[in-house]
Amino acid sequence: MSPVYPFDEAATARAVVDEHGVLVEWNEGARRLLGWAPEEVLARPAADLLADGTPLSLPEGHRWNGTLTLRHRDGHAVSVWVLAHHRHARDGGDWLVVTPLEGRDRDAPDDDVLSRAGLVQSPCAVAIYDDRLRLRAVNDAMAEVLGVSGKRLRGLRLPEIGGGPQSADIERHMLRVLDTGRGHDVRTYVPIGGDGRMNAWMARMSPITDPTGRVRGVCVAAHDFTEQHRARERLQLVNEASVRIGTTLDVGRTAQELADVCVPALADFVSVDLVDPPAHGGELPIGPLSVPAALRRVAHRSVTPGDPEAVTAVGHSQVYPAVSPQGASLLSGHAIVVSEGSGDLEKWLAWNPARSRRLGPLGVHSTMSVPIRARGMTLGVAVFTRFAQPARFLPDDVLLAEEVTARAAVCIDNARRYSRERETALALQRSLLPRTLARTAAVAAASRYLPAARAGVGGDWFDVIPLSGMRVALVVGDVIGHGVEASATMGRLRTAVRTLADIDLAPDELLTHLDDVVARMSAEAGDEDAGRPGEVGATCLYAVYDPVSRRCTLARAGHPAPVLVPPGGPPHRVELPPGPPLGLGGLPFESAELDLDEGSVLAFYTDGLVDSRERDVEAAQRLLRKTLAEPGDCLEEACDRVLNALLPAGSPADDVALLLARTRGLPPSQVATWDVPADPSLVAPVRKQVLDQLETWGLSPVSFTAELVVSELVTNAIRYGTPPIRLRLIHDDTHLICEVSDTSSTAPHLRRAKTWDEGGRGLLLVAQLTQRWGSRHTTEGKTIWAELGLADDE
Repeated sequence: MSPVYPFDEAATARAVVDEHGVLVEWNEGARRLLGWAPEEVLARPAADLLADGTPLSLPEGHRWNGTLTLRHRDGHAVSVWVLAHHRHARDGGDWLVVTPLEGRDRDAPDDDVLSRAGLVQSPCAVAIYDDRLRLRAVNDAMAEVLGVSGKRLRGLRLPEIGGGPQSADIERHMLRVLDTGRGHDVRTYVPIGGDGRMNAWMARMSPITDPTGRVRGVCVAAHDFTEQHRARERLQLVNEASVRIGTTLDVGRTAQELADVCVPALADFVSVDLVDPPAHGGELPIGPLSVPAALRRVAHRSVTPGDPEAVTAVGHSQVYPAVSPQGASLLSGHAIVVSEGSGDLEKWLAWNPARSRRLGPLGVHSTMSVPIRARGMTLGVAVFTRFAQPARFLPDDVLLAEEVTARAAVCIDNARRYSRERETALALQRSLLPRTLARTAAVAAASRYLPAARAGVGGDWFDVIPLSGMRVALVVGDVIGHGVEASATMGRLRTAVRTLADIDLAPDELLTHLDDVVARMSAEAGDEDAGRPGEVGATCLYAVYDPVSRRCTLARAGHPAPVLVPPGGPPHRVELPPGPPLGLGGLPFESAELDLDEGSVLAFYTDGLVDSRERDVEAAQRLLRKTLAEPGDCLEEACDRVLNALLPAGSPADDVALLLARTRGLPPSQVATWDVPADPSLVAPVRKQVLDQLETWGLSPVSFTAELVVSELVTNAIRYGTPPIRLRLIHDDTHLICEVSDTSSTAPHLRRAKTWDEGGRGLLLVAQLTQRWGSRHTTEGKTIWAELGLADDE
């Protein structure tokens, strides 16, 4: 007796035989049956108890029942029906051998109360246990489940009938029903049959009472809901696969999610091998792949920590022949399953000696190979292996593996297509962005561009554009959307900005023209037949800085305002009129002017820098200003500090463009200005003043060219312009710039002079003698300028 089973255990003759056929347990019931005391039989071969003296042969399988002729202690033979369970079969364990002692007269009439329990020929499996939880009767359905006649089992306890922890657990619940007199339901999973699969059962236990209400036994009605349970498990796995597979657009991560979902729910080890994509963005062929095929291991997962079953490491390639699991399914184009005993499993494991040595001791007994296919293309193969689970793969498992693999195949194909499009867009984006920033006398600049991690490459851009008069334009913009179209739109807008900047438009005027460009692009992208406009849109910030006046003019179109870091002062946002985003059309843009000290830093950025899930925009901008306030003279290091401080670990959720520019001032000693009288006879004194100034600057080598250019520009201004007229010379280490301004708005242009014309060749001569020339409109009129290079003349 024990607290778990508080009745006489000796009502069953019970013995345990180890894997070598030696008796290791012998209970009181066995002594009553055969007369041998435990000390007389323990550690002796069980075959010594056989009456005929034949050698003991342990049965195959997990359970055996039959009649044995045993030898009693006094020498006579005892014919006994016994039931044997192989305990801990996977570990090579022992055998529990039992036979009931009570109720051995199986033809005797049943107890009236227990007989009235209603044992009928019902499809529900029913068993009746007495008040000591020993079997009294079973119906035909229960006998079929147990695989043994009910009369044979009469008098045995449930753990002696079924074996295993599940039977002991059910008996504890039966004892509870016996003690409380209240029914109880238990779900349990018991292996039935020889395939090793667990069957799901609902055991409904109810007390059996006599007319006085006394509990005389327990009725157990078992309902097999294995099919419903397996269907629910399959549905749950498919649902879990739809949720867990494809969370990212990363091929490797998606393949790993397939392996993670299927272990251990479907297999003990899963490997995923994929075909390397064709070079130059090509597509895989339609249909099955030819073998032998080179596949790359992308992911694998095992129930054993460390994945010891993996022969190929992730990232390594392997050539698979037709006799391999991978090659066989690739060749056939459908799932293939082989199990132990078929002969094919040995071939699958033996094609690679290293693989065979690794997998042999694991006890692999069933393998399934499923091709990964999407849009008619074979992307790779997934191999499912079982060695810890005793059951082999059945047709339902194949359907489940194919369903989950098909879902994963779509996600892998999407990830591959996304990766290919992302690489294309990124290459286009890189080609359209400036490789290096223009070096100018006005600013020192540094920049960074980071593509989005998931949304795809977008249309963020930045630029530093040299202008006339040593001025520089700083621009940053962001095109709505992502992908190749956004990158192409960005390229068109960057070209448009450079073209408009080349004619020296003011920032607000430039944005007005750029707004028209975006509106036309949007109309072109729309559906004319349906009357729907396109969805092209962008934001932009444009600034022009003059190192002579140290004044910066800025305007923005729906873009974040820049941050100004004055030398020795705290960073702050520049207050600018917001302006509408580009493409709305018809709304005005306003500009603002700032006087900047030399060494001021302007920070231009796109909204991807300050928009994140970790913090709101205001907090991000405060962090940006705090980071920019940190000491340091290197703009490249400042860019890295800003990105490390504001962006989360890994790539950003949106594109990020960052442009930092430190202003420089041109000292007055490098600028000379003269007011020119509107008298052609006074051009000669002006030329003399220019030559003296060039000599003072040490630029005599270019004095002849400069004199001709100044003479031509001043003469044209006197002849065709409107006073007052002003001449200005500006130089740095590499350029000399001549500017002539007047109040006329008429711009000059080159023309081809006829043979006998006395004039018309002046600007042609200027164009030939200078690196570049042009004109720009000002609030007072216009300025004609020409730029001479100094480096080639030194």
